[in-house]
Amino acid sequence: MNNLEEIERSIIKKFRSKIYRKFIRAVKDFELISEGDSICCCISGGKDSFLLAKCMQELKIHSKYKFALKFLVMDPGYSEEHLNKIKKNLDILNIDATIFKSNIFDEIKDSSSPCYLCARKRRGNLYATAKEMGCNKIALGHHFDDVIETILLNVLYAGCYKTMMPKLKSKNFAGMELIRPMYYIKEDDIKSWVRYNNLGFIDCACGVTKKNLGKRLEVKNLIKEFRKTYDNIDINILNSSKNVYIDSILSYKDKDGIHDVLSDYEDIYEEE
Repeated sequence: MNNLEEIERSIIKKFRSKIYRKFIRAVKDFELISEGDSICCCISGGKDSFLLAKCMQELKIHSKYKFALKFLVMDPGYSEEHLNKIKKNLDILNIDATIFKSNIFDEIKDSSSPCYLCARKRRGNLYATAKEMGCNKIALGHHFDDVIETILLNVLYAGCYKTMMPKLKSKNFAGMELIRPMYYIKEDDIKSWVRYNNLGFIDCACGVTKKNLGKRLEVKNLIKEFRKTYDNIDINILNSSKNVYIDSILSYKDKDGIHDVLSDYEDIYEEE
């Protein structure tokens, strides 16, 4: 299809319930955008960040409050083929983005934790450049599946309960904040939008990742198996992060330190 008007219409019409409504819900639920914000929408070149960019454009048009919107592409060491693909998609989708170069792929190639290191270095570069552009927030394209996979990764492989937060303040860049407006949008619905509009985007272009897909793919496949037995199991994984019963866990950590079952035992009673 590749018709800009049809692509944009599909987000707010055909995919309204699966994509745009969930996008708006996350913005409202987590108060991700405020009047006067200057938001830098970060585009990696994949389907998720490009859809985020189009949703942000729609929101800017239809929103009752005003905010500035800029687009940023970081080239961490893409091949010429990948970079040209990104530029072509920017043209197809009518996105005016700033492209800047970094050397992250070279910097992480010998790391024992390349994906973790890449994410940290990307974040730092994006924060710094977005701040130079006069922005106070960066928007990333993490979606629903990224969130629930993170929960299970932490439970199964790190032995802790942590989720991917919908927004975070930066420790290293004063006044900057990260937001994830696609928090409720499922990856399968993003893929459906891509197929419907006959679009094509790059996957992870990192050679290190292709050699070592890591535990996230295992968890992704595990969730697929779970869904075969119970449709709403993925929703329940997310909802578990909203329904934590402090009196029914062995310990938890907060800014004041560790609280365990013994220290709080005087206030814990059996349910009648």
